[in-house]
Amino acid sequence: MNAPQKTASKTAAKPGAKRAPAKSARRRSREAAVQGLYQWLLTGEDIGAINALGREQEGYAKLDVKHYDALLSGCVNEAADLDAILSRHVDRKTTELSPIEHAILMIGAYELKHCVDIPYRVAINEAVELAKSFGGTDGHKYVNGVLDRAAVDLRPVEVAAKR
Repeated sequence: MNAPQKTASKTAAKPGAKRAPAKSARRRSREAAVQGLYQWLLTGEDIGAINALGREQEGYAKLDVKHYDALLSGCVNEAADLDAILSRHVDRKTTELSPIEHAILMIGAYELKHCVDIPYRVAINEAVELAKSFGGTDGHKYVNGVLDRAAVDLRPVEVAAKR
């Protein structure tokens, strides 16, 4: 007698169902940088220790390490400048923002300021996606509005060309 054949499980993907696209190395870098910045904002811990801990996390090999390093160290080293940029577009002191939204806004402002190879709309969208994943219920709307206004200051020619 033959062994019974296995049947497809009810949780298997249905034919034609769309799968979420795999995360890019850059997206993973942003996610790891948000986590490191969040820790830094909450604890004030040495960024070297935070970075070392981040490098031990599962999935580190899948990051765009160069972008992760630029985001994490760049945001910490330029925190005062990034906060000055953001303070023109937020409705309260940056120190009163949720630490996760603050970290996401810092990354978005850093990318708008320094990563000109990334179109401004992509930088904003990536920050919005981070806010959807890590932030509060409507935090992504706040992040979108703040970075949209900051883009006018940081990338005026690019923004004007798109509008």
